[in-house]
Amino acid sequence: MDNFYIADAFTNKPFYGNPAGIYVESGGLSDTEMQQIASEVKLSETAFLDQIGDCCFSIRWFTPKAEVDLCGHATLASAHILWELAAADKAQIHFTSKSGDLFARKEGAIIYLDFPAEFPSEITDLPKEIAASLDVPVLSVSKSRLDYIVETDSQKSVVKAQPDQTMISHLDRRGLIITSKSFSPNYDFVSRCFYPKLGVYEDPVTGSAHCQLAPYWADKMGKTSFKAIQLSSRQGQLSVRLNKDRCEIGGQAVTVLSGNLLK
Repeated sequence: MDNFYIADAFTNKPFYGNPAGIYVESGGLSDTEMQQIASEVKLSETAFLDQIGDCCFSIRWFTPKAEVDLCGHATLASAHILWELAAADKAQIHFTSKSGDLFARKEGAIIYLDFPAEFPSEITDLPKEIAASLDVPVLSVSKSRLDYIVETDSQKSVVKAQPDQTMISHLDRRGLIITSKSFSPNYDFVSRCFYPKLGVYEDPVTGSAHCQLAPYWADKMGKTSFKAIQLSSRQGQLSVRLNKDRCEIGGQAVTVLSGNLLK
């Protein structure tokens, strides 16, 4: 059986959404080898899986530079591959991770991830790394355990933003999310995400960012179910549901490569 796959997450067509590497049955790899593989592959995240029970798998995520605690798109891509391989024969997959227990569930063509919600708090002092970096209006700045969130005035400003990558690499969080309400009736809000500290200058579609954006926009919109689009060059669409301290993030995925990765 092939041991390595690339799948595009949060899209229903190849070469859109966010590509992730998936290494199946990685138990023989050391931490150093996992990091070397992720650096070689050069995708924003590569997931490493091992089966530990019936429809239960351990999962770890590596960027080209470091291991991370949580990654939405690579988890969605991993669930897609496991179902495609018939390695999981139930409608729900249980993942154990550094962020605790995570779950992936199929609803028709959509895979929903059940992740912990991350609740951002608004701050009044704009970090100098953000103030010196942005060239768009800033309506508010919040931060969570993971990232800083900047709300700007329009979808046009989200698209226009070109934050200084060197400056935001010095933030005391993983990275920076820029967001606004959507001008399209098909979506509630839009975003872009930047993680130069992790070697990912702009992430195409970021599931874990929406664990923060759902509580953020729930406070502002008075609702808990959203349609969202991440406006990177590849773009990706997400369905997001906030349920108390959990966040369900839904999307599709397509396989674009399979083979054997040698070491």
